[in-house]
Amino acid sequence: SMVGSLEFSVNALGVKLVVVMGHTECGAIKGATAAMLSAQERGAQEPQSTLDTMLAGLRPVTEQAQRDLQGSESAEDIAAAATKHNVFVGIEKLLLYSKSIREKVKSGEVEIHGALFDIATGKVQFLGQHPRLSLLLSMKSALKR
Repeated sequence: SMVGSLEFSVNALGVKLVVVMGHTECGAIKGATAAMLSAQERGAQEPQSTLDTMLAGLRPVTEQAQRDLQGSESAEDIAAAATKHNVFVGIEKLLLYSKSIREKVKSGEVEIHGALFDIATGKVQFLGQHPRLSLLLSMKSALKR
């Protein structure tokens, strides 16, 4: 698993920096945005296809991006904001599902930063640490061990 691999990297190899990176023009995020907007237009919440069902896990990310934009109806703008938001969701999940990484971040031994790779330019925009890092570090693990 991704979490297990990162735990090995941090705990056994001594990695000090974890970067959770998304990328522009993400097909999954674009698909989830289109499915969300389509469902809103239809007034339906149920997925209309198998693909919609697969993309449903990203719906909270696209909905949050839409709220953050405060009424922007552009699917492109929503998808771009959702891509960035999804990076921070990845950080949240890592911290919630890995007690050992959470403890190392809390002690300052490890840092987790978000980044966004622009596939058109090849440039990476570093987003920094999660804006609610202190809150995430105070939470207990999402998994019982």
